[in-house]
Amino acid sequence: MSVTPTRDRRSERHEATRAEILEAAWELAREQGLAGLSLRDLGRKVGMRAQSLYSYFDSKHAIYDALFRQGNEQMLERRSHLDRTADPEADLRRGGRQFVEFCVEDPARYQLLFQRTIPGFEPSAESYALAVTVLEGAQERFRALGVDDSAALDLWTALLTGLIDQQISNDPGGDRWVRLYDEAVDMFFDHVNKEKTR
Repeated sequence: MSVTPTRDRRSERHEATRAEILEAAWELAREQGLAGLSLRDLGRKVGMRAQSLYSYFDSKHAIYDALFRQGNEQMLERRSHLDRTADPEADLRRGGRQFVEFCVEDPARYQLLFQRTIPGFEPSAESYALAVTVLEGAQERFRALGVDDSAALDLWTALLTGLIDQQISNDPGGDRWVRLYDEAVDMFFDHVNKEKTR
């Protein structure tokens, strides 16, 4: 006679509540800004006292850490659907465009992942490892191009985040800066190709 393992319903409820808290935290961050996230408002939104949130997260920074982890998981999930081709330049262009679109579609998530807007917040090593995986993917695409220069990657990230920052700051919901993506990337590749021939 085999024994069917019983479900750990208590653990399942705990994880479901954690997920609900994080979803509510994203909603509040989008409405009030990341720094404006208040445990009192968060507790009210999920129907519990602010103190009860500590049964699910050790601190407010632990909530930010879980959001940071989720954001990077979402980026990696999105990136996993981007097929590689035999053209490394086209792959980098498509990956860059995908990154820009990912960032401008959710400014709160972008700020948490790429700007230091929360005083004193540092992601945990486990959560930060996901961000490193994202960056390593970009480094791999650069190596496929025959570019192993960290300055080129720095220029690439500065170019993309510059477009993203301008878009989010000055034309939220529009396309004034993101429509310049192709032109900016053309300039980037002109520069990189000149550097490769030196």
